[in-house]
Amino acid sequence: MEKTTVYETVEFNDALIEQTIIEVYNILKDRGYDPVNQLVGYLISGDPGYITSHKEARNKIVKFDRNKVLEVLVKRFCK
Repeated sequence: MEKTTVYETVEFNDALIEQTIIEVYNILKDRGYDPVNQLVGYLISGDPGYITSHKEARNKIVKFDRNKVLEVLVKRFCK
């Protein structure tokens, strides 16, 4: 009999944020922007204008609280 795997909601949400950051990063890069500068600008200022609306990148990133995005980035960096 197989065991059921239980995932914490926090783990799922963190993974979703990580995936979104990667998607937005790649969209910014494809559009010719410096993705690191654009993401940092958005995270510091809260101005969604730093993120292109191309391929819904802006809508994807603003779904998440900026503090939570920063938390996920720090967790990922410190692993």
